[in-house]
Amino acid sequence: MEIQSIKNRFGIIGNSPALNFALQVAVQVAGTDLTVLINGESGVGKEAFSMIIHALSARKHNSFIAVNCGAIPEGTIDSELFGHEKGSFTGAVDSRKGYFETVNGGTIFLDEIGELPLGTQAGLLRVLEAGEFIRVGSSKVQKTDVRVIAATNKDLLELTEKGKFREDLYYRLSTVPIRVPSLRDRKEDIPLLFRKFAVDFAERYKTAPVQLDEEAKNLLINYPWPGNVRELKNIAEQISVLSEDKQITATTLRRFIPETSGNRLPMVVPGNTVNTINSPEFSNEREILYKLFFDMKKDVTELKKMFLEIIQNPAMASTQHAAFLNELKELKPAEIFQAPAITTAQPMVIHNNNNGHDDIHHHEEVEESLNIMDKEKELIVKALKKHKGKRKDAASDLGISERTLYRKLKEYDINE
Repeated sequence: MEIQSIKNRFGIIGNSPALNFALQVAVQVAGTDLTVLINGESGVGKEAFSMIIHALSARKHNSFIAVNCGAIPEGTIDSELFGHEKGSFTGAVDSRKGYFETVNGGTIFLDEIGELPLGTQAGLLRVLEAGEFIRVGSSKVQKTDVRVIAATNKDLLELTEKGKFREDLYYRLSTVPIRVPSLRDRKEDIPLLFRKFAVDFAERYKTAPVQLDEEAKNLLINYPWPGNVRELKNIAEQISVLSEDKQITATTLRRFIPETSGNRLPMVVPGNTVNTINSPEFSNEREILYKLFFDMKKDVTELKKMFLEIIQNPAMASTQHAAFLNELKELKPAEIFQAPAITTAQPMVIHNNNNGHDDIHHHEEVEESLNIMDKEKELIVKALKKHKGKRKDAASDLGISERTLYRKLKEYDINE
């Protein structure tokens, strides 16, 4: 089936390559019974892709149900999915069928799959691997034939490393992954979507659709759209309702779009909140400290150059060094000879001549690497040496999982 006919049938607007590729994958996998994992930010339309897959599958005449895993309380989600027996918990006055029983033969869409509790994840894994489930409060194993399509706006692989998501379930779910692009990754589609929403609203309420001038269109395209298509639709409807002029200018549009700042420089956030190392506040303060260190390093370097110039040519020292030279004369010899301790990180090459005097031929600055990856590699090597190559102990000392350490060893080509 052609992609354009799929777009027309399901109301998909856009022509970006990333969107077309995601639709192509959905069409190809629809005819199978494979489990699909749809990745994408909130508001990109992940549920629409699940409906496309179901509608083009052999199960299209059977039931389809969408379940938001994040909206169901942890204490009742097992009952919702797998059902329960009468008296299995307080309030269970009757037996109840779960979604996997009522949708037998159809498709179940599990949105926000990353919010599932670990216990429920084990039950879902059994459904996917054996087509079996057990009601809450029962010991009877029941069979089900349900196709599962899952969706998430989180990095499930990262959650597995933190122990918040089962690794075996992740690989079972992501048999066929589909990445739905965010709106800022398909900017060419933004004007098309806005016009579609504006026309739909005008038809519904029998009014003339609003239109954007060129400057307003550019403003719309360059806005980051954190809420994606859902946010764009809300903005289009707000403008349609509240704007008196149907020709929208950039000035008018700015009243409806939240202000965004392109300034990414660090700033001090007021308040007495305790900062953690991963918090934005800590990151900003750390960047400020880095800048201070760089400035201090620059000042120290300049001081060394001036000091070296005075040592080499005391008679020709410029007048701007006179004050500093006078200070040196007032220092005790012991205090002067303590100064080179500052410069141990910046070695000087000294050669002895025939007159028995030491001549300083050149001064070479050795810049310390500030690359984060170099520092990370250095810490990993130190940890392995400290624990004599024992990965588990080294990973614990570094505060990372053994799995992450193994990946870093391969990434940095570290031989133990």
